[in-house]
Amino acid sequence: MSTRHSRHRHETVELNITAFMNLMVILVPFLLITAVFSQVAILELNLPSSSDQPGEEPETPQLEIIVRHDRLEVGERNAGLLTGLPATADGQDFSGLNDYLKRVKAKFPDKVDASILLEPDVPYEVLVKVMDAVRIYEATGADDQVIQAELFPEISIGDAPASKKTG
Repeated sequence: MSTRHSRHRHETVELNITAFMNLMVILVPFLLITAVFSQVAILELNLPSSSDQPGEEPETPQLEIIVRHDRLEVGERNAGLLTGLPATADGQDFSGLNDYLKRVKAKFPDKVDASILLEPDVPYEVLVKVMDAVRIYEATGADDQVIQAELFPEISIGDAPASKKTG
């Protein structure tokens, strides 16, 4: 009886990996094909500089877009507020911001940078829409084709200064 049990214990069991290999044959090409199509859009953002180099007078304005909960403010770092765009019933006035920035770009065509300064707790969606309004605008080409033109693609992000309440 003991010989019969000992023979049974020494028997080698073969591992069947056919199902695993079938899975890998299907899974690897699928992952390789889908990996090609998953691309992430990345914008390079900078921190706003606190001061320019001493002795140099800036030739172009230091454009700042301040995002407040009840309005958008476009200003120049040294000159102050240029315009304010109050929020509408539908939310912030992104098209008004875009239109105003087109006029600024027409005056300063070589300028490519702007700072976006946010109040605390501004929703992320608002930031994205402001960035889109600052970076590009849509224009109609010669053959009535809509094209995207560049405004201020080099964006810096920071905290908004405290709002001055009057009253």
